[in-house]
Amino acid sequence: MSTDNAPRPAARATIDLITAAWHTQAVHAAARLGLPDLIAAGHTGPAELAKAADADPDAVRRLLRLLLRLGVVDGDESGGYRNTEVGDLLRDRPGSLRDVCLLYGEEFYQAWGESIETFRTGKSGFEKAYGRSLVGYLGEDPDAAQRFQRAMQAQANNFAFDAVPRYIDFTADQHVVDIAGGSGQLLATVLGAAPEARGTLLDLEHNIPIARAHLEQTVGLDRAELVAGDMFTSPIPQGADTYLLSRVLGDWSEGDCVRLLRSIRGAMGPHSRLVIIEMVVQDGKAGLLAPLWDLHLMVVNGGHQRSIGEYHELADQSGLAIERSVQLPMETSALVLTAASDIPS
Repeated sequence: MSTDNAPRPAARATIDLITAAWHTQAVHAAARLGLPDLIAAGHTGPAELAKAADADPDAVRRLLRLLLRLGVVDGDESGGYRNTEVGDLLRDRPGSLRDVCLLYGEEFYQAWGESIETFRTGKSGFEKAYGRSLVGYLGEDPDAAQRFQRAMQAQANNFAFDAVPRYIDFTADQHVVDIAGGSGQLLATVLGAAPEARGTLLDLEHNIPIARAHLEQTVGLDRAELVAGDMFTSPIPQGADTYLLSRVLGDWSEGDCVRLLRSIRGAMGPHSRLVIIEMVVQDGKAGLLAPLWDLHLMVVNGGHQRSIGEYHELADQSGLAIERSVQLPMETSALVLTAASDIPS
């Protein structure tokens, strides 16, 4: 009996892996053309969507056919399309993931196009694609820096930050310091759960206006001080109740991480704690996002995600101890550290 037409699960799985990049670019094209926003505004047919987007009608019709199968839209060509929950998250509005989609479909996509450079030499694919580091690129292009911070803020909104106060109690805190605090999203979330606390955000100068705008809209600038500086060279505020370090260590080598952690340890008082928020790589097959982000960090800026054992080693070298680990949504963890001993020499 012939088996020529028998299912071949391994072949299909392989093709799905190979064509996954096409999914990224199809969704990116939809977001860049503004199709989810146009659908929400009442343009539901392929022809009117193409006209409103100033795009080719046949190309839009065929794109919608794929977006339907990817779960971005629902409906059909004759009756019109409507956004699914996924499509709504690609609209140009606060709280969406549109900026994330644009960042990953443009700059980060180009960086991954040079990923063989990373795997062969260990060098950043982003630098190969753009001729400079990600930090240098963002520092030279204010528009890109703002889009990057909006994307990071959107990821935080949809990933883990809102969950942090549900698992860690900040109500007794009087002073919270967010190191490399980016858009100010995490600090605002923590201050919202710590009504008596004031906050300090330390980050590079080009990030300060973005953080100022967000903190002004959320907790008010009377509760937050913004300090422009380099976390490796600027003084860390002394004696705060809680220090926050979110999605920072993954960007740096072990030596740089120890240098930063020792600096924070030197600023901590007897009552202080440090909360590190990162994806922690697990052994075995459990958890896909963490190893994906691990490779992404390597390609984009030479960083990596670490295992819990590696975080214990960093803590030991820095005079800190991991008191507990809290599981947050989207495979993210919050590690709560306290002072263990004098800073090692």
